[in-house]
Amino acid sequence: MSTASRHALETLLRGIDEIDCVTPDLNGVPRGKVMTAAGFLEGRRLQLARGVLLQCIMGGYPPARFYGSDDGDLALVAAPEQIHRLPWSEPPRALAICDAEELDGRSSGLSTRALLKRVLARYAQHGWQPVVATELEFFVFAPNADPQQPFQSPVGLDGRREDGGSAFSVSSGNGLRPFFAEVYRCMAALGLPRDTFMHEMGVSQFEINLLHGDALQLADQTFLFKHLLKEVGLKHGLAVVCMAKPLAYTPGSSMHIHQSVVEQGSGRNIFSAEDGEATPAFHHFIGGQQAALADFTLLFAPHVNSYQRLCHPYASPNNACWSADNRAAGLRIPASAPAARRVENRLPGADANPYLALAASLAAGLHGLEHELQPSAPIQGEFEVPEQLTLPCTMHAAIERLKRSELAVELFGAEFIEGYIASKTMELTSFYDEITPWERRVLAAQA
Repeated sequence: MSTASRHALETLLRGIDEIDCVTPDLNGVPRGKVMTAAGFLEGRRLQLARGVLLQCIMGGYPPARFYGSDDGDLALVAAPEQIHRLPWSEPPRALAICDAEELDGRSSGLSTRALLKRVLARYAQHGWQPVVATELEFFVFAPNADPQQPFQSPVGLDGRREDGGSAFSVSSGNGLRPFFAEVYRCMAALGLPRDTFMHEMGVSQFEINLLHGDALQLADQTFLFKHLLKEVGLKHGLAVVCMAKPLAYTPGSSMHIHQSVVEQGSGRNIFSAEDGEATPAFHHFIGGQQAALADFTLLFAPHVNSYQRLCHPYASPNNACWSADNRAAGLRIPASAPAARRVENRLPGADANPYLALAASLAAGLHGLEHELQPSAPIQGEFEVPEQLTLPCTMHAAIERLKRSELAVELFGAEFIEGYIASKTMELTSFYDEITPWERRVLAAQA
């Protein structure tokens, strides 16, 4: 570290005693250790058991063979550009997003941040750079102490709970203005540029669009933003929920990914020709998405609850069709100027790991570019999904599809795919260990 860099870091961390050193696990949950600021500045080595990256969402781990029979350590290496003071924290503390590296310096095959970096390096070999943006939807609820009870919207400043029908309203968030004011303040302090904000279709459901840019930076920003939401929510006595489908009879929450590819150096969008028309590369990218989305569904929809959203597909299309400005298509081409021509992947939910979702979507597009795959004909208006463009609609079906995917192993490595499947199988088994109220209510008296 240069003298100037060290001085800047010392200034950033002045008055701070502890730093949360975290890396995303397979589910995008921040995992890591808390380090003293003094140790961090000294560059002390920070290590973490390899198995932590495959930790199941409910706790527990798959067999040790999936992460090395000895369950040895990884090193957590802070990304210099992702060390932040946490503006909501009192007393002040900091957070560092870290890469998970093997002790010999290689990136870990179990790290989703490393997977995304490897996909981006493959683009760079062609002289290309993806440009992406994420749209994250989320619900803001009152605290929910009893998981047997449904979520409720919070009591606003007017003393009432929102009761729906507020989509796109600019005044419906008034009862939550103090919460959102702090969210915006914290975003600004962390350098998270927001593009647009809106009230979504659900009760107390909102969406923030992060400004388009470098894919790794956007993954870091989305990861940090989700952490920010939950932490600020707790300060305000609110529960911020990024489940894919937290309420019945209500639209779920997505994390749409907007994707284009530009030439390094010139910044020219390779999806648009000089005359403004779409290029063959644009169609090849879509062809790659269509070829891979079914295999990769579990990477975009990682939990049992994810399929509640996809099986009630209003504005949550569970298909690999593509269309110009049609929200019923899994791959939507938003209306735009040629320079901004892009492909919107509408499959991922808000519960997806942003690093893994971006890696999977961009790897699928690159697969199409490298193999010059041709997409199906575009659809428009109301349509029936062709069988070959349907996607798995249950977690079990998605696991089985990923198990059979040679493409997933080719793009992400057997170590990650096998470990991911092992953890997801444990999560599904845990879900089936419980009997739901619906089963007791309906089946007990009739079956």
